[in-house]
Amino acid sequence: MINEQRLLETFLELVQIDSETGHEEIIQPILKEKFESLGLTVKEDNAGEQPDLGANNLICTLAATENHNKTQKIYFTSHMDTVAPGIGVKPIIKDDGYIYSDGTTVLGADDKAGIAALLELIQVLKENQIPHGQIQFVITVGEESGLLGAKALNPELLDAQFGYAVDASAPIGTTVLGAPTQMKLSAVIHGKKAHASTPDKGVSAINIAAKAVSKMKLGKIDDETTANIGSFTGGSATNIVADEVTLHSEARSHDNNKIEAQINHMKQVFEETAEAYGCSADVFTSKSYQGFKVAEDAKVTQYAVKSAQSLELSGNTVVAGGGSDGNIINALGIPTVIIGIGYQNIHTTEERMEIQSLNLLAEQLLKIVELTSD
Repeated sequence: MINEQRLLETFLELVQIDSETGHEEIIQPILKEKFESLGLTVKEDNAGEQPDLGANNLICTLAATENHNKTQKIYFTSHMDTVAPGIGVKPIIKDDGYIYSDGTTVLGADDKAGIAALLELIQVLKENQIPHGQIQFVITVGEESGLLGAKALNPELLDAQFGYAVDASAPIGTTVLGAPTQMKLSAVIHGKKAHASTPDKGVSAINIAAKAVSKMKLGKIDDETTANIGSFTGGSATNIVADEVTLHSEARSHDNNKIEAQINHMKQVFEETAEAYGCSADVFTSKSYQGFKVAEDAKVTQYAVKSAQSLELSGNTVVAGGGSDGNIINALGIPTVIIGIGYQNIHTTEERMEIQSLNLLAEQLLKIVELTSD
């Protein structure tokens, strides 16, 4: 029932619309018009008022068909923004069955493959008069900027018992049922400025930071926990002993106690190392998003697995190492798993999307709707 040519054309159209994260103002009204033209009720929240977001989130509701008003309500979510470089995308279909960019930008399959499949799903449901309960389509901004759009969602606009984030860097047929909590840590190390010709009169903040990092547990801490120093900035000139540097870092874990312990460890090392040199460190921590774990036997998981198996796909369930809008919506109390899309090499100019995977994705979403409507 999937119209493969239409689906391909929709995907190619979407990836050519500029929408780098924080600059969704061009694509958002186009998507709004597409959902409205298909007969959905579309509401916007006020996400665009937040710093670093270029537009509002879209909450698009497809009403239940006749005699299905009591059918369980579900939702799907995908994000409209892409990472940079994502301006002027020129998609190319190659003989290997994959779609690429021209190599100067990302392709934007993350997550326009998800949006294209959702639009195709709606059209197939309508054309074939397939019965279904109420379905919401939550199309977010700012996912690539730390899930900012999902964090700004107005939960009062959401009306679903469970749902699916169509946005996993995993093979088609894979269901992601867990993701870690992420915390950020920034440290400002204060040393003592001096001329490089008289280094004994100063204390290098760079040296303090280096000593601290060398003593810190980083990388893979255990099977559930990782930590990373992401950036290091500071100093002014080679002839000046640097009196201030800033480090930005993160930790992730599937265990809340472990992530708290890791963040506290990193904070303590920065502070104690600075103090040992007669200096100080200001350390700031924040939670980026809360982790989640949905049970294997939960309805939302089982529908995803059965939909994959019905298409002779693996039906594998996995736990991810990164976050998605699903983390945020799970925290709002709506059980959510993440559907594998099959895109590859995302966030690089080598990103690619297999046409067959795009077709299978749309088929799986349709099967989920059919299973949840029985």
